[in-house]
Amino acid sequence: MSDASAAGVGVGGASRHPAPRAPGEDSERGDAPRSALRAAFQKGRPALITYVMAGYPDRRASIEALRAAARGGADVIELGVPYGDPLADGPVIAEAAAVARAGEGGFGLVHALQVAAAFIRDPGVDEAPPVVAMTYMNPVMRLGLKQTAERMLDAGIAGAIIPDMPPEASAPWRQVSAGLDTVFLTAPTSTDERLAVVAGASAGFVYCVSSMGVTGERESLAIGLADQVARVKRHTDLPVAVGFGVGDAAQAAQVAAIADGVIVGSAIVRRQSDPVAVESFVRELAAAVRG
Repeated sequence: MSDASAAGVGVGGASRHPAPRAPGEDSERGDAPRSALRAAFQKGRPALITYVMAGYPDRRASIEALRAAARGGADVIELGVPYGDPLADGPVIAEAAAVARAGEGGFGLVHALQVAAAFIRDPGVDEAPPVVAMTYMNPVMRLGLKQTAERMLDAGIAGAIIPDMPPEASAPWRQVSAGLDTVFLTAPTSTDERLAVVAGASAGFVYCVSSMGVTGERESLAIGLADQVARVKRHTDLPVAVGFGVGDAAQAAQVAAIADGVIVGSAIVRRQSDPVAVESFVRELAAAVRG
């Protein structure tokens, strides 16, 4: 992924069944006390953020994966919206998106938000962690910025990550998405000036991409990751979470030692057809992150 796209990306509740929120109900930055994303990082320990692809391998299985991640101990769940040109996503997530889109009825942004609502308001889930939707600008623009924000709020979603939306072009979205935290991404190559822009536009947390390229497991973490996280933290008082490349419990523990949150995606999606495996793996990650 390019620096520009990484730094431009903009990914939710503390309550079991968050009440629908209306645009304008929360502050524009979204880091007001009611921010469910911000609250997820205020437990006195690093937070675990787990990625689940909506509609993969089918609608029912993706809801089961969300339930499994919650049972396993996820503090936040990033819900991926299947998209045909996912520039930030590696082969595992891209293939999962393709399968979801090819399924009966196809799967897109509206379907993903329906999955989120079904999970968040599931009476069988004791405490749904906040859900943040990870999507791209094309689906958002096709549905309409205001319509997308209203549907996310109606679903109980806490925030949005839109990787191909740079902060400089985010004003129209932010004008209609009050009540949602918009999370932007930093890249390893981001300059201090760029970090200030991205951190200033972010709400909920700042997503620190650990290495150049797309999502996916790596054999080892990037050299200099601790310095990279420290650079980001000099520009914000928001929590800083690291994603891209974290694939097992050992790596999760390493990241938890230097960041406020650990994001794990592809390694979970690889297990997504088996909710038992998802729950077991997330439980292992949670234990590692929490020490």
